[in-house]
Amino acid sequence: MDSEAKWYVAHTYSGYENKVKDGIEAAVDSRNMHSLIEEVVVPMYEVEETKGGQRKLAMKKVFPGYVLVKMFMTDESWYVVRNTRGVTGFVGPGSKPVPLSNNELRSLGIRDKVPTIDIKIGDTVKVLSGPFEGFTGVVEEINIEKRKIKANISMFGRETPVELEFLQISKI
Repeated sequence: MDSEAKWYVAHTYSGYENKVKDGIEAAVDSRNMHSLIEEVVVPMYEVEETKGGQRKLAMKKVFPGYVLVKMFMTDESWYVVRNTRGVTGFVGPGSKPVPLSNNELRSLGIRDKVPTIDIKIGDTVKVLSGPFEGFTGVVEEINIEKRKIKANISMFGRETPVELEFLQISKI
């Protein structure tokens, strides 16, 4: 088995994407397969629509009829996804699913590696770039998924909370 889970694309009946996502996640929970199937995503984007003179924001599917699954491809994980209600198969030749390449993942806005950061709450960091460049601050919160931290920076004689990306800071 590979050392890293890969992203695969499951084909679904149109309109069943969220039901398939929920179905796969329920199967993962009931079979305790969190180590094999790590994540299920229905990529969405925001669009502004006008209905009856009213402007509204709506979420649209980027790929109607498809669900992205980050998993280790084993007979068991293949079986669970393939036999989820609403799934018609995997994208790939014949019955062999093909994982998305790193280039495909980047173009979809999916990063294949979560960066590791050697910073913890209470640490002092220096801002390397952006509008707060040169300032130092104390880390109050770390969000690994968004790759951001919240820090209190001393500005104009008072503490100001700011949100910074991992790449913008270094530990002092």
